[in-house]
Amino acid sequence: MRPSKLTAEPVSRLVDELGRLPGIGPKSASRLTYYLLRASREQALALAEAILELKERVFLCSTCFNITETDPCALCLDPTRDRSIICVVEEPLDALALERTGEYRGLYHVLHGAISPVDGIGPDKLRIRELLERVERERPQEVILATNPNIEGDATAMYIARQLIPRGITTSRPASGLPVGGDLEYADEITLGRALVGRRAL
Repeated sequence: MRPSKLTAEPVSRLVDELGRLPGIGPKSASRLTYYLLRASREQALALAEAILELKERVFLCSTCFNITETDPCALCLDPTRDRSIICVVEEPLDALALERTGEYRGLYHVLHGAISPVDGIGPDKLRIRELLERVERERPQEVILATNPNIEGDATAMYIARQLIPRGITTSRPASGLPVGGDLEYADEITLGRALVGRRAL
């Protein structure tokens, strides 16, 4: 936000910081800032404390790289999960979306992004090496490549498949039904569930 005689410096700074968040434009950042300005001190402190607690207590599971408060995470430690299947997703929100379907009972592996040369993101910037090491260690029967159905997601899935298929690992993609160019986190539970059930081998 451009400094102005009408705007206090702390207000401008908060607008700038909120504007860095995904999906928050300048107008939304300004609205949120002025909402917090009118809010009680207790409400503002509660928000600040929640953000600090998030950064201090939440980290990545050393096995699946999902977000967690314990290492390994509760899902990796769950004895009821099917350890013969690993579902690879781009982001933690994707795993959450798939979990809501109730159709999948295997394990997850979170890449934290997708291959995108335009954005300077190569395989080395994702958790692909850790996935390959995990597959060698755990020897699952199948790896589901549930990256987003767009150019980056497809490229990431094909790159990983080329590493896994020679190792004798069955590799699949969720079936059609997911919108091409969309994100998993925005798909409804029924669509996601059917896509998982009807997944196809690569």
